Amino acid sequence: MELLVTEGLTKRFGGLVAVNEVNLRIKENEALGIIGPNGSGKTTLFNLLSGFFAPTKGRVVFRGKDVTRLSPEERVKMGMVRTFQLVSVFNSLKVWESLVPCIVWNSDIYHSLWKFMTTAVEEVRDNSIEALKLVGLKDYADSMTAELSYGDKRLLEIAFALAFQPKLLLLDEPFSGLSDVEIGKVLALLRSLKGKTTIGIIEHKISMIVDFVDRLCVMNEGRIICEGKPQEVLADPLVNECYWGKEEVVEEAPSSSAL
Repeated sequence: MELLVTEGLTKRFGGLVAVNEVNLRIKENEALGIIGPNGSGKTTLFNLLSGFFAPTKGRVVFRGKDVTRLSPEERVKMGMVRTFQLVSVFNSLKVWESLVPCIVWNSDIYHSLWKFMTTAVEEVRDNSIEALKLVGLKDYADSMTAELSYGDKRLLEIAFALAFQPKLLLLDEPFSGLSDVEIGKVLALLRSLKGKTTIGIIEHKISMIVDFVDRLCVMNEGRIICEGKPQEVLADPLVNECYWGKEEVVEEAPSSSAL
């Protein structure tokens, strides 16, 4: 069953066509990788899917509903949640406190003033701790968020997203700026979600996701130029040409340092 479909999705910035007639399909509980050279339109595509950009033309259908003109908040309510390339967390709060807005917003507490006024802090804290447990940060609950390593802040950001109980989780370069050890932690978390949550992931470190995703889409100059099983996509002459400027078959997944 297809969870998300785009039809002719296009975004122009003046004379620049950043996303060009993209027809994308993401199946329910699928893990989809989106790769491509810098400037190929990957993040712009995510901005269109999540409602941060309005398309020049085309449409986005999520869970059978046309959401093309819905706000990011309305899409979150429907279960579409994303993260961004740069980690953004609440450094001035304790780790568990930084999750409170997500926990409250996604519960009936948010929709009832009486519920909000009478809900015990302990209840919200317990829910925050459960979210931290899921990403392996429970032991840091009472630490200041500013004290976390960059990799743990990335895990916390994913905890923010998971607190909304997403049907579709969109991750924009979740391994950016992380060490191999930190990448291992994030990847272990994503593997625990696979098959339970639909995941779309943009990533330049292709070797880190090639064994994780079910399908790869390659973007270049705003278009999807190839999609399919990861190893078949990476061996495609057109994909090799788009990365290295010549037709050279890749026999193995490229190393993270190569891309």
